[in-house]
Amino acid sequence: MANFYCEYCGYKASSVMSLTASSCPKHQNGANSGKHSLYQGSEKTQYTCKYCGYKSSTIYSLTGSTCNRHPNGSGKGKHVPAL
Repeated sequence: MANFYCEYCGYKASSVMSLTASSCPKHQNGANSGKHSLYQGSEKTQYTCKYCGYKSSTIYSLTGSTCNRHPNGSGKGKHVPAL
C-alpha cells in the first residue's frame, strides 16, 4: 500500500483524499491557513532540501527547521523537500 506525504509537514496518509482533507500546521501561508499539500516525489530513505542540500531521514524532520538559503531570506522559511 502506498503512502502519501504532505510536502510542508511530512504528515502521512493512506490516500491523497485523506491527506488533502485536513489543515496543515506548517502550511506555507501560515499554521493551519491551508490544507496539506501532496509531496510528489517518491518515498526515500533520505530527503534533501531543494534550496540548501540539508538531508534528513523524514520529511517531518526536514521541514521542522529553518533553511539558511530559503528564497524568502536566511531563516525566513523552512526546508523544502526536493523531488
